Amino acid sequence: MNLTDYVKRVSLEDFGLPFKHQAFWNRRLRTTGGRFFPKDSHLDFNPKIYEAVELAIFRKIVRHELCHYHLYFAGKGYKHGDREFRQLLKEVEGLRYAPKLQEQNFRYLYQCQTCGQTYPRQRRVNLNKFRCGRCRGRLVLLKQI
Repeated sequence: MNLTDYVKRVSLEDFGLPFKHQAFWNRRLRTTGGRFFPKDSHLDFNPKIYEAVELAIFRKIVRHELCHYHLYFAGKGYKHGDREFRQLLKEVEGLRYAPKLQEQNFRYLYQCQTCGQTYPRQRRVNLNKFRCGRCRGRLVLLKQI
């Protein structure tokens, strides 16, 4: 079953309303589970989250995006801060926030010599210039990936 068919099935089962547009995978999404585009009414979903979580959690993400979708076409408040959106999301038991992915995307790991605080970083840090933000101690490079 492809993604659009799955979204159509969830829409009918959980909302009792048809989903009449397309759903796509979008690998460029990083922190969100999905996105609704009012301009052409399609939905994007994050395939990395789909691979990382179980199907029940992903279904809650689909419900979240379908709340945006159905409220938009009903002419009601479809944005995150709107009361109608929060109420419908609660009724269908959708997720408010996407689950965090456990990715190690840092190349350098620094540690304070005084307090032991660790600092994962993407870029190299000038050890002569920067100090620990907690205790002002000196930093040392623990590992470089």
